[in-house]
Amino acid sequence: MSQTFRQPEILEIARAEGKVMVEDLALRFGVTVQTIRRDLTELANAGKLERVHGGAILPSGVTNILYEERRRLNEAAKTAIGGACAAAIPEDCSIFLDIGTTTEAVARALIDHRNLMVVTNNMNVARILLANPDCEIVLAGGALRRSDNGLVGHLTARAIENFKFDHAILGCSALDEDGDMLDFDIQEVLVGQTLLKRSREVMLVADHSKLKRSAPVRIGSLRDVDHVFTDAPLPEPLVNRCANWATKVHVATA
Repeated sequence: MSQTFRQPEILEIARAEGKVMVEDLALRFGVTVQTIRRDLTELANAGKLERVHGGAILPSGVTNILYEERRRLNEAAKTAIGGACAAAIPEDCSIFLDIGTTTEAVARALIDHRNLMVVTNNMNVARILLANPDCEIVLAGGALRRSDNGLVGHLTARAIENFKFDHAILGCSALDEDGDMLDFDIQEVLVGQTLLKRSREVMLVADHSKLKRSAPVRIGSLRDVDHVFTDAPLPEPLVNRCANWATKVHVATA
């Protein structure tokens, strides 16, 4: 495989797994470790990866991956997470669905739920749930973020303050070893922090790649969450913290 085709695939692996290792890539592509090291160096020089001992990671930036790229990452895992989360949501209830490609997977899994009121700041979620005739849809107004059709900011937070939701389904851009939920956009974080106060039960949906990423703004802690739906076991120290916080962790398999 030539460098032209190999490097984009290396980036896709890094985006899915958070990290790539020289020896693993050499075996995968059937080339020498020296060839892979050159690939990683070139990708690092282009600002696409950050070299670490034995491999490379995604750079710790302050901007998120583009929406269309996020939507394609770990699609099967997100579908499984969405199904598991939706199965835990009863009919005849009020829900808030947050911005994010995994919360959109939850929306798709709610198509057959009856008598729902769904409030969302995610226009993609609203479009998905149009297919459910037994779902009342309320858009929380705010500033439109064109990159992902999300509504964010103080107007959105103020709209949310008018509700007390039975269930809030949140996403995040990163989840660190301390159990902090992180994001990139301060305006979006404001919405998430408001939801933590205005919901009877909070569910976080986050695939395993969020544990390998970093973001600069703190939404809150898993201490503030009732359920975590993910697709791989959390690190043992974080599992122990969740147990101490009475935060239930659900691992969905694709």
